[in-house]
Amino acid sequence: MTTSPGGAPAARPTGIHHVRLTVTDIARSKAFYQDVFGLEPAVDFSAEAADPGVREDRERFYGGCVFALGDQLLGLRPVAGAGDRFVSTRVGLDHLSLRVGSRADLQDAADRLSARGIEHGEVLDLDQGLAVLSLQDPDDVNLELTAVL
Repeated sequence: MTTSPGGAPAARPTGIHHVRLTVTDIARSKAFYQDVFGLEPAVDFSAEAADPGVREDRERFYGGCVFALGDQLLGLRPVAGAGDRFVSTRVGLDHLSLRVGSRADLQDAADRLSARGIEHGEVLDLDQGLAVLSLQDPDDVNLELTAVL
């Protein structure tokens, strides 16, 4: 990256393009994200994840899958060991917050999660003009659905 006069970066990010989460079981994680968010993968090589060549192949997304979230992407990559778990207090990701359209969407999501037996928090209104709903994915990644109030 080059810098402009005054030392500021010349390439200024305008948003997040994608996030990829490391998962222990691609089939389980893919099913979770499909079920919870009602999404189908836009790109999916998970059926080939057991092939060591695929797990090293960037062109086949390392045996993972990618979900389109508007103009942003959420990827899953199957490289973590079976007993590994996410820890939010270690260097890296604390949580992933996904925007939804309204507080009513959060309540609908909470109802769907309850109907599926998936543990989740309550819909909370925060002083910052946001409402949030927290849950954990199968690898214990902290997820938060967020609505601007």
